[in-house]
Amino acid sequence: MIIPATRYKDCEAALGFLKEAFGLHEHAIHRDEAGNIVHAQLMHAGGMVMFGPARDGEFDKLMTDPAETGGRETTTIYVVVRDVPGLYEQAKERGAKILLPLRHEDYGGQSFTAADPEGHIWSFGSYDPLAPHPA
Repeated sequence: MIIPATRYKDCEAALGFLKEAFGLHEHAIHRDEAGNIVHAQLMHAGGMVMFGPARDGEFDKLMTDPAETGGRETTTIYVVVRDVPGLYEQAKERGAKILLPLRHEDYGGQSFTAADPEGHIWSFGSYDPLAPHPA
């Protein structure tokens, strides 16, 4: 099992956005005594993404932020969804920055790519790389 993890400067805003715009669901939210998110696990159709606050800790020094790299990332998150056009409209309506509009892919399915408010890149598509493929 591979579970991507990222970080956010504003975890509360990220949590709300990822649920509202991208349709993710809470699996576990861990908070400190002050009520701040220290670790979040969100799910979609059996897949998970984790995030926590951007800090100056040991692990954080291994990571960078899209704002620090001119909006570029070395890794993106791909989510398989059934209703790509529906999620595309939902994401646009809730303020996602669309980077690559809804389109049909040469390898099958539909997809679109969007950035969340802190610039992390998310792709959503109907192509399922785990599904059986013709030889």
